[in-house]
Amino acid sequence: MLGVNHKSAPIDVIERVAITGEAMTKALHGIVTRDNVRETVVLSTCNRTEVYVVAEKFHGAFADVRDFFCEQSGLSVDELLPHFYSQHDDAAVTHLFEVASGLDSAVLGETEILGQVKDAWEIARTEATARTSLNLLFRHALEVGKRARNETSISKSTASVSHAAVEMATDILGSLSDRRVLVIGAGDMGAGIARALANAGSRSVTVMNRSRERAELLATTVGATVSHINELDAALAQADVVLTCTGSGEAIISISQVQNAQSIRKNAPLLIVDIAVPRDVEHAVGEVAGVTLRDLHDLRDWAQAGIDARQQEAEEVRRIVGEEVERFNQEVKSRQAAPLVAELHERAESIRRAEIDRYAARLAALTPEQREAVEAMSKSVVAKLLHSPSVQLKNNAGTPQGERIAAALRDLFEIE
Repeated sequence: MLGVNHKSAPIDVIERVAITGEAMTKALHGIVTRDNVRETVVLSTCNRTEVYVVAEKFHGAFADVRDFFCEQSGLSVDELLPHFYSQHDDAAVTHLFEVASGLDSAVLGETEILGQVKDAWEIARTEATARTSLNLLFRHALEVGKRARNETSISKSTASVSHAAVEMATDILGSLSDRRVLVIGAGDMGAGIARALANAGSRSVTVMNRSRERAELLATTVGATVSHINELDAALAQADVVLTCTGSGEAIISISQVQNAQSIRKNAPLLIVDIAVPRDVEHAVGEVAGVTLRDLHDLRDWAQAGIDARQQEAEEVRRIVGEEVERFNQEVKSRQAAPLVAELHERAESIRRAEIDRYAARLAALTPEQREAVEAMSKSVVAKLLHSPSVQLKNNAGTPQGERIAAALRDLFEIE
């Protein structure tokens, strides 16, 4: 696994490496066709872009993915490497499980990341860049994320970026109930913001989106009004609070638009919270009179205050992650050993069957019940004899000891 996230890089670097929309399909195939990569899943969110690969050679795959990041971002190797991190084997498994559990999020325990992990995996499965190994890993990661949230309180209180954005806005302005709020974007993040506003008692919410149908669907569920993105200038002039998260890939709110809006509003206070990556709002907008601009960097600083209260839950989640890494490794070992275990049982069954047939004449006088007893007894003997070598194969799969056990069993049972 190789990536860049909110801990390793500033937001402008995260924006440069982010992969959105239709670019994801191109990225998956651009990675999996490289010399040292057999499978890949790309997880790109507002806080991270991480590439998970099954590699032919670690160092070769590292170079392949590093080069991809440079091509994607336009950054040189020297510019990228200080912000770049990598994990392999158990460390990579642990990292993904922690990501799915919300331990590695800017908002500790956030719930949105689990859906983002699922979406990333499903796209890779659809494009056939995730196959046997990564399918097993990501299926298990989703199970870990669900278990962490079911067995602990890690996701209680502020547990999503969208809810945190609304809570931060409330901290800055006080109650939002009488504020005119504009939500730009009707995707998962926008839906989370709209629900959080409804829960906070906001009475004047407008949902704006390029797809009016999607905006109307969301607005209906939270009692909001609808506006099209083409009406942005007029909406800015009417809003007290703007929360934006379109994922459009480029800024949709310029300094000139906000200056015009503020001219109409006579520089009345306007709070803009931009949680999109890449950012929806030009950075210079924060310099306009009357405007307070907050982005993901500010949100992370604000959310840090709530992290300490959930550290005890985080420790319990880490314990769960440790258990699940061990369980995952055991499942991988079992799958590695499965073909030889199956061959071993097939070989033993053929011997058992041959011996039953060899004594068929002597068993001819047996009643059906007695013949069933002989069958059951002989199968039981075979199963008991093979139990220990089968367990040893599974427990030692992928190790030098496992290879020695496998070689010995192939020789003893004449398995090719």
